[in-house]
Amino acid sequence: MSTSEPHMENFLNQKKRIKNPLVPVGALMTAGVLTAGLVSFRQGNSRLGQLLMRTRVVVQGATVALMVGTAYYYGEKM
Repeated sequence: MSTSEPHMENFLNQKKRIKNPLVPVGALMTAGVLTAGLVSFRQGNSRLGQLLMRTRVVVQGATVALMVGTAYYYGEKM
């Protein structure tokens, strides 16, 4: 029992990770725009599909920027 106590102390003293609640929302938006773009391509509306694919890239970039910004703000090393 005495050998497992230091491990338990390390476990209890670990810093809790900060999670940004907006990141899953951004991921769901990215998936939604991707799905809409693929459906519109399949239906033959290539202009709308192309616009939605470009929108997906912008939303995905914003989500990544949000993750990096959160990590920088809370001081986590990547």
